[in-house]
Amino acid sequence: MNATPRPEEGAISWNINTACNYRCSYCTQRFKEDRGRWSRDTPAFLAAFARLPGRFEIKLSGGEPFVHPTLLELVAGITELGHRVSIVTNFSAPRERLAAFVEAARGRVGVFSCSLHLEYVDDVPAFVDKARWLQRELTARHDATLPAPHVNVTTVATRAALPRLESLAAQFGDVTFKVQPEKQDRDVVEYDADASALLQKLGGHNRTGELVHRFEGRPCWAGARYFILDDAGEAFRCYPARRYRVERMGSFLDPAFRLGDEPSPCRYATCNCTVPIARGMMPR
Repeated sequence: MNATPRPEEGAISWNINTACNYRCSYCTQRFKEDRGRWSRDTPAFLAAFARLPGRFEIKLSGGEPFVHPTLLELVAGITELGHRVSIVTNFSAPRERLAAFVEAARGRVGVFSCSLHLEYVDDVPAFVDKARWLQRELTARHDATLPAPHVNVTTVATRAALPRLESLAAQFGDVTFKVQPEKQDRDVVEYDADASALLQKLGGHNRTGELVHRFEGRPCWAGARYFILDDAGEAFRCYPARRYRVERMGSFLDPAFRLGDEPSPCRYATCNCTVPIARGMMPR
């Protein structure tokens, strides 16, 4: 297959910490021995972001990024450099903390992804109301020269959640609602035909239209316009690369760090990450 055009804006998935205030039974990180790590050298990371060629969308996740001690400093520094910031959060932070994030982002928010963890959220209407409030706040502060900010809500399609998914989607209405298949040992669990049909009806994994992505051999811009970054500054081409500890790109904090120039074939039988897919970095 032919590669997609070179993306004008790059993207980085940055796991800024391993700490989280939730302990979901289906979390792929629940077996981590160290749940207290966080990216401590803010000036070094900001200096590295300043060396990137062009504008990037820095997608913050964890753990739970809102428990990171210097989150607001990082966000302000990233956006001051001319990049955009996105975030994946369990949305447990109070509105005051969320408003401070909006202020620090200077109108340069991309995607604000709110994970609805049904093991912790009893009041779904309040969650919906909070998401709508945040969308209004982001829209009011939006830099009109950039793509519009977008709030979406994701939930993991555990077997316990399956009977509720359609009614949940209806409650969110104008707020984008996405399902994510449950993973065990980092692979998507086996769903029966009825469950698979339901998840396809709801758009598949993050509305990509598929539950399991099998793109081995397809040209992808990961490694050139996209990469994974951990809290220590280690960079890998993509999530499967980090999982298997291959295609390491080196330390992002090293001034000698360089991105690739061209797309290269995907090396993995399955990929559970939707960032390159959603941003047009590989052919569909």
